Amino acid sequence: MIEESFDIAIVGAGIVGLAHALAATRLGLRTVVIDRDAQANGASIRNFGFITVTGQEQGAVWRRARRSRDVWLEVAPAAGIAIEHRGLVLVAQRPEARAVCEAFLETDIAEGCGWLDRAEAQALLAPMRPAMLEGALTSSVDIRVESRTAIPALAAWLAEAKGVVFHRGETVLSVETGRVETAMRRINAGAVIVCPGDDFYALFPEEVAAAGVTRCKLQMLRLASPGFRLPGALMSDLGLVRYLGYSQLPQAAALKARLERERAAQLVNGIHLIVTQSRDGSLIVGDSHHYAATPDPFADEAIDALILDEFRDVFGTVPAITERWIGTYASGPQHSVALAPLPGVRLVTVTSGTGASTSFALAEEVMSELTGQDVRAMA
Repeated sequence: MIEESFDIAIVGAGIVGLAHALAATRLGLRTVVIDRDAQANGASIRNFGFITVTGQEQGAVWRRARRSRDVWLEVAPAAGIAIEHRGLVLVAQRPEARAVCEAFLETDIAEGCGWLDRAEAQALLAPMRPAMLEGALTSSVDIRVESRTAIPALAAWLAEAKGVVFHRGETVLSVETGRVETAMRRINAGAVIVCPGDDFYALFPEEVAAAGVTRCKLQMLRLASPGFRLPGALMSDLGLVRYLGYSQLPQAAALKARLERERAAQLVNGIHLIVTQSRDGSLIVGDSHHYAATPDPFADEAIDALILDEFRDVFGTVPAITERWIGTYASGPQHSVALAPLPGVRLVTVTSGTGASTSFALAEEVMSELTGQDVRAMA
């Protein structure tokens, strides 16, 4: 058995684990990351790569998203990660959606946001043919990376530039105060951070179960290039009743009532429209939400059809489907879980599907609490 010593050991190399590794290096801690997979394979790469600030829940979650966006902008150039596009255009299709957007613009989380009337929105969306259009909410603060390449690039940069050691292809068998064991090695560490994603049955399952965490399954697609560039990430009315920064506004009740009449199937299946664009012009489109302790692994064509119905209402036509996939992530009644199951051990997972958007700030909070040092002051 190999024996090693580090200041901090992190279990899990998804975005939450990598965010904690970054925070640890900013405190000058010798850091190791252990992951059972040989390469990034989970929720951290099966998403839009959309670092979403606008529409996040008012308060701590919005502040985490805002801070995490800033960290992405700081580390992306150093790690060779391209910012694929900036901004958000939320197409308001119904008068009730316009009312929600106008109310949102009066809140203190509408930083960088504005409103385009129908003519201005149509000019911006000229290549598209929305079936209904009241105007558009725009934001300049959101950004997008290509998750499939950004997560591996971030890990490589942490290893090469920050000295983080990665042990991949090793399953962690046990975690104790000051110690992590795999089948190959025993790692002694001053502190341990467990970032299991939705693999929460192996380590501290009772603590995770007590937090009410389950799994969410989603379906997503890639479409061929439509022949034009999007002005930013794009969303529609369904997003206004899902993202808490909008849906908690009183004006959202009327929109939800109308959508329950007109988009009942989409709401039942947790569908809202997000469209982002890759460098080659192709579009990442999604997504749906179904919850179970162990979701089935099968994609349902009817769910994809409902997603594409919403896409068609905004874009007019649907380009050819080039790829489909399923993702799963931990889901719970709160934004995240950050527990202390043992002295010197923290278990952290994002349970709101916002890992890319909020993990950097959450990790700073956890590391500051654990070490008594202000990570942001070291940035």
